Amino acid sequence: MTLSRLRLLTTQTAEGLSKPLFVAAALFLILTWGSAFTLNSVGVRYMTPIWLVAMRLLIGATFLIGYVQFTGGKFPKLSDKRWLWYFTLGMTGMTLPFFFISTGQVDVDSGLAAIIVGAMPIMTIILAHFFTDERLTLMKSIGFFIGFIGIVILFLPENFSLELISDWQSQLLIVLGAFCYAVTTVAAKRAPKTPSSVGAAMMLICAAIVGLIWALFTGIPETVPAMPGLLSAMGLGIGSTALATILYLYVIDQTGPSVLAKINYFVPVASVVLGIWLLREPFSWRMVISFFVILCGILIARIGQPKTVSP
Repeated sequence: MTLSRLRLLTTQTAEGLSKPLFVAAALFLILTWGSAFTLNSVGVRYMTPIWLVAMRLLIGATFLIGYVQFTGGKFPKLSDKRWLWYFTLGMTGMTLPFFFISTGQVDVDSGLAAIIVGAMPIMTIILAHFFTDERLTLMKSIGFFIGFIGIVILFLPENFSLELISDWQSQLLIVLGAFCYAVTTVAAKRAPKTPSSVGAAMMLICAAIVGLIWALFTGIPETVPAMPGLLSAMGLGIGSTALATILYLYVIDQTGPSVLAKINYFVPVASVVLGIWLLREPFSWRMVISFFVILCGILIARIGQPKTVSP
């Protein structure tokens, strides 16, 4: 693909996105985002969560820097205040949530982790009320309450007794990761105007630097991780972080954020299927019930919201 063709793809209007291309993009995002939880579950078996995060971020940052340069993008000067903004977004949107989720997945199955993170829009609703002009409405409040019940279900045993499950601390870490994503979603609306691909690369650069320093402070591994661990880190860095981010920006440009929200509904489903198929994770009706309760909460909260106009 020539440079001019690639630039055309990333700047064409929504009418230029054919249905087959959109379906392919949607499937790729669902699989890469869903498989991220599967790869996390494999990676933490062979290396510490923070080193898995650091490797993922370094690989992803390298790819996105190349993408920005290839498409003619330019990074601002280091004295530009946007670096401070995207440093913060990199911490809340990548380094911290990646670490919380990876650490939680030492004990929590990939499908369950994906369902918990899928509740992020519910958290965003509350944060947006206090930090943006998107005020709480009756339907948003009802949706939040229903979504919160869905999260609580995940903390209960299979018999739905009032006792907490044994790995509730690990699940709570994943909830913190989802909260970090919600914070980033709200904070990004206040960030200075920056081309999306450049902003994403800046986030990854800052997140990768902090992630590497953090990992080095924990000590350098005495041995190179086994091949499954290395492949997991590469898959996370290249697929779930770099390529998925580029395609995410492309779909946003072509169809608008409302379509991405619909794609996200299928990510937990893909993660559960991949976890059961590839990792032999147990199937649980509690996960199914929780997923549909959270999804109902999200859909109810969206009732009455103004429709996003595609760019």
